[in-house]
Amino acid sequence: MKRFLMALVLIISTGCSAINAADTTPADQVGAISASQLISDYPEFQSMYNSYVPSDSELMAIKSIEGKSLMVLFGTWCHDSEREVPRLLKLLDSAGIKLDELTLVGVDRNKQEPGNRHSQFELKYTPTIILLDEGKEIGRIIEKPKVGLAKDLAMFVAN
Repeated sequence: MKRFLMALVLIISTGCSAINAADTTPADQVGAISASQLISDYPEFQSMYNSYVPSDSELMAIKSIEGKSLMVLFGTWCHDSEREVPRLLKLLDSAGIKLDELTLVGVDRNKQEPGNRHSQFELKYTPTIILLDEGKEIGRIIEKPKVGLAKDLAMFVAN
């Protein structure tokens, strides 16, 4: 009986450890993060990145932002961010775009972050993707694009 109880305790404790180890969702990202770290650390972002296949017309359109900068304010807890940010990263990677700067900034559930960029860029909704040319904002996509990420960004450059 004693062996049975010891074996039962061992099975239960091992089972609980396995459950806890499998449930290791990363904490909400707050502050700057690299594109590669975002994709590797957040499974939902990785899944969308891997499954998204940009069209030829999207790849052509995104090339118009070459040399510009992007400020992306997003939440790792936000379903719109989980959809749009990986698509944006895949577009940039697939088209081989060289940006002047790409800044990814995670915000908390109050849409704030320690660098105060949420205030600087008057963040209201996530994600907010801001296209900059020599530090000056030329357009922004809020939550989701009107036509498509690449085409919306290209329209900002054309105006």
